[in-house]
Amino acid sequence: MNGSRGAAAAPAVAPVETGGVVFGGPQFVAIAGPCVIESADACLAHAEKIAAIARATGVPIVFKSSFDKANRTSHGSFRGPGLEAGLRILERVKRATGMAVLTDIHEPAQAAPAAEVVDILQIPALLSRQTDLVVAAAKTGCAVNLKKGQFLAPWDMRAVIAKAADAGNRRLIVTERGFSFGYNNLVADLRALVIMRGFGYPVVFDATHSVQLPGAGGERSGGQREFVAPLARAAAAVGVDAVFMEVHEDPDHALSDGPNSFPLARMAALLEDLKRIDELVRSRAERA
Repeated sequence: MNGSRGAAAAPAVAPVETGGVVFGGPQFVAIAGPCVIESADACLAHAEKIAAIARATGVPIVFKSSFDKANRTSHGSFRGPGLEAGLRILERVKRATGMAVLTDIHEPAQAAPAAEVVDILQIPALLSRQTDLVVAAAKTGCAVNLKKGQFLAPWDMRAVIAKAADAGNRRLIVTERGFSFGYNNLVADLRALVIMRGFGYPVVFDATHSVQLPGAGGERSGGQREFVAPLARAAAAVGVDAVFMEVHEDPDHALSDGPNSFPLARMAALLEDLKRIDELVRSRAERA
C-alpha cells in the first residue's frame, strides 16, 4: 500500500455534534435501526426499544431507518413508504423518543425536505460518487454521513469529502461498509478505518452491511449476520468513533436486509462489549 495514502501524521478529528450526539468526542456512539420503515407502528416500536437500550448501556444511539430503498436488487422488493410519509414517521420517532435520527437520500431534491426533519443525511455507498447528491446534502447544513462505495479504495474518499466540504459543510462523518471482493461478496479491510480517520473526520464502521452478500439470494441480497459481532468488536479494537448496525426484532422476516441485520434482542450485550473495548483503546491511547 502506498504510504502517502495512509494515516501518518493524521490530523486531529473534528467532532461533529448533532441531535445531542457527538461523533469524534470522548464517547463511543452507535447508529442503529431497521433498514427500512416497514410501517409507522413497527418503526416506532423499534425506536422505543433502541432508546431503552441507549439508556441501559449508556451508549448514545442515533436512530436509522430509510423512507425509500431505491437500490433494491429486484424491482418487486419492498421499498418503504416514500419521502413524505416516511419523514412524518421519522418526525414522530424523534418526538416520542428524543433520539437523533438519520436517513438516507437518493436524489438531490430529497435533501432539503429530509434535512428539515432528520439530524443526519446519509449518502448511500452506491451513490457516493454522485456529485449533485453529495453537494445538495452538504448545502443543507445538516450533518452528512458519507458512506464509502463498495468500489472505492479508502483514500478515494478524499474526493467525496472535498465535494461536501467545498460546498460549505464540514459536519461530515465517513463510514466504511466493506469492499467488493469477487462476485456477491464483500470484505472488511480494517486498515480503511485508520486511513479514513486520518482525513480529520469521525469514522464509523458499518458492521451489518460489511457482511452483506449483494445479490446472492437471486432477487435479494444475502448476508452472514454471524460475523456482525466479531467484526464490530474488531473495529472497536482498531478505534472508531461509532458503529453502524441495522437491527430488527425478527431479522428473518425483515422486509429489507434481513440476512445481514442484527437481532435487536442481542444489541445491548454487543454494545456493552463495544463500550468496554472502546474504553480500553482510549485509555491505552491516553497513556501512549
